[in-house]
Amino acid sequence: MKGIVVYKSKYGSTRAYAEWIAEELNFDLKDAKEVGLGDLLKYDAIVYGGGLYAEVINGVHLITKNIDSLENKKIAIFSTGITPLDCREYYDKYVIDKNFRTDKTKKLKVFNFMGKMIMSELSFVHKTAIIGLKKLMSSKENPTPMEKLLIDLCDADGDFSDKSAIYELVNYIKEK
Repeated sequence: MKGIVVYKSKYGSTRAYAEWIAEELNFDLKDAKEVGLGDLLKYDAIVYGGGLYAEVINGVHLITKNIDSLENKKIAIFSTGITPLDCREYYDKYVIDKNFRTDKTKKLKVFNFMGKMIMSELSFVHKTAIIGLKKLMSSKENPTPMEKLLIDLCDADGDFSDKSAIYELVNYIKEK
């Protein structure tokens, strides 16, 4: 099977996962800036990865806007972020619904990996957004469990990447 792993990474954890997956599958590896539809059509399998920002998978429109042309490809999408993996209800409800709105994209297999958030590496915009989110959520009189989680996540500082997390995606791609 000829395959490609395409990624869009701002802080490096998405790129790390993409490298691990490409190495494990022996697939080509490309930054999304270097890839168009014509490139994707040359492959049997496509893995796309992007960081998760306000529930949007960075750059996933490369796949979703071209889904009609890619319908005969095996496609896996992954996101990286700091939302705990046990928050599947949140992930499925908001992230998948927000990024994959049509029936054609509902058949894609989507994975979520823990990434990193190192405050000293964040852009001014991202730092400001996190500070604002924490202030907003902390000011609520009776925050919901998800709002409490968001408050805690605003204080996350570290690299939570885990290479062993790729194997469910890798096995999915290898399935006939």
